[in-house]
Amino acid sequence: MWPTHSSTLDLPQGSMRYRSFGERTHGSLPLVLLHGFPQTHAMWQPLAQALGERFFCIAPDLRGYGDSFKPEDAPGHAQMSKRVMAQDVVDLAAALGFGRFLLCGHDRGARVAHRLALDHASRVQKLCVIDIAPTLDMYARTDMAFARAYYHWFHLIQPAPLPEMMIAGNSAAYLRTKLGGWGGSGIGFIGTEALAEYERCFTHETIHCMCEDYRASAGIDLTHDREGREAGHKIACPTQVIWGERGIVHRMFDAPALWQAQCSVTVRGQALPTGHFVPEEAPEETAQALIEFFSD
Repeated sequence: MWPTHSSTLDLPQGSMRYRSFGERTHGSLPLVLLHGFPQTHAMWQPLAQALGERFFCIAPDLRGYGDSFKPEDAPGHAQMSKRVMAQDVVDLAAALGFGRFLLCGHDRGARVAHRLALDHASRVQKLCVIDIAPTLDMYARTDMAFARAYYHWFHLIQPAPLPEMMIAGNSAAYLRTKLGGWGGSGIGFIGTEALAEYERCFTHETIHCMCEDYRASAGIDLTHDREGREAGHKIACPTQVIWGERGIVHRMFDAPALWQAQCSVTVRGQALPTGHFVPEEAPEETAQALIEFFSD
């Protein structure tokens, strides 16, 4: 079900790499899958067979990641704001012939999905976010325990090029440490092909964009989130929250309650026996949860 080759689509803002799988049928909505840090769309490969039997799936590399375009720096790190990243996804889906879709994101991809569901409510039929709480609530919760667990949030937002240079000192070790952390127990759950893909794409240029992603989340994204809350904006579509029982989100946050506060409809919540990288650690259980939710 997982195609051998990915595709690239040229959008006005830059080229987006994506992989589509499953049967495209007339009248059905696609399922858009968004990856997180420090990964690419390859994270969805373990779920491809099960999801592809039920949905036509579109899994892009977010801007700045994988083989998608790397934007030039802009004031306030606006080039990596979740607002413009969400617009990329909307434009990609539209270019493929879809004005409306089902949406699922993990980690950074879930933050893009959150913003997309607010800014483009008419586009999203259903939303699933995996192993995150809202960014604004997570920063507001900051204390010693959170800073220890999510130290990378505060390391990556330091002014360039300090974090980039530190990571470049041993980028392979940094990448593998991240992939094995946050409630994980090593990287044995990651497929050989996926790990090789993550390592290939973990270039100096990508590392900078990843840092810019986190810098945007600590600045312009918080501004957008605060403005939205003050205006009373809420997610209007059916929403599912999935998280790992061994992860930091489970330990430190009541994710369903925090997401319920940001939604105008009842939120579904489901914990799976994993750390942070839920889809790859428990692909069968994650696929089943997504199928049940998006097919209902």
